[in-house]
Amino acid sequence: MKLVIISGRSGSGKSTALNVLEDLGFYCIDNLPVGLLPTLCEEIANDKSAPGKLAVSIDARNLPSALANFPQIVSPLRQQVSQLEIVYLDAEPTTLLKRFSATRRKHPLTGPDISLHEAINREENLLSAIIDMADLKIDTTHLTMHQLRSMIKERVAHKQGEEMALLFESFGFKHGIPSDADLVFDVRCLPNPYWDPAIRNYTGLETPIIRFLSQEPMVEKMFSDICQYLDNWLPAFKDGNRTYMTVAIGCTGGHHRSVYMSERLARHYRAKFANLQVRHRELTHE
Repeated sequence: MKLVIISGRSGSGKSTALNVLEDLGFYCIDNLPVGLLPTLCEEIANDKSAPGKLAVSIDARNLPSALANFPQIVSPLRQQVSQLEIVYLDAEPTTLLKRFSATRRKHPLTGPDISLHEAINREENLLSAIIDMADLKIDTTHLTMHQLRSMIKERVAHKQGEEMALLFESFGFKHGIPSDADLVFDVRCLPNPYWDPAIRNYTGLETPIIRFLSQEPMVEKMFSDICQYLDNWLPAFKDGNRTYMTVAIGCTGGHHRSVYMSERLARHYRAKFANLQVRHRELTHE
């Protein structure tokens, strides 16, 4: 049986993620008390008519004492189910505040003496045990609902067995480093197409930028060095039971060099990883 645990702060997209999995044939339960999880897994495992895929949402609506015991409750399940994935969703506090303001929903931790801002911060502390155990962390700050649905579908639902799911993500340093990145490579030292007015408005997906960068020896050296590092260390991460890796490639604005390099790396590693995705953060939320 495949078990996916969805968690995260309120407003980060947990319901969207759970709905995606339900649409794809998972038996889904929202707001499950964590203490009931072992019993639920046992019942489903013994029911031949039950689907072989279970997804549950566990979040701050649980009792604080139960959340504190999350590792003791969930760790033994890794030996009882064929595949267990813990996915933690989050977003920047300012984004969560805007989402609650837009929907006018009540945060589960707000009260007469607790503001929305305080509730969002407290929620992160309550979920710290889950955060520490998460196999995959997704920052939804810059993701639309459609983009989140696609990411859950491609990275989680379609992932087979214990294979490593690999994501190459381009970004711009001036907009901040992705909080869910596992490895970060800085390509700002490479020649910058921005300074050529004739090609400035193109992106690293388009021929003028590709032609410009592919002719630069420094770009080839950087590509070779990144590949050498990944060839050396991705197997070690996999042997350490890492099933998800996000490799972030950053340049100044996230439009030219990082996009080009992410695409080249994705093409190079696609034959080695059955579940490989590429995402361009600054291009997807403009």
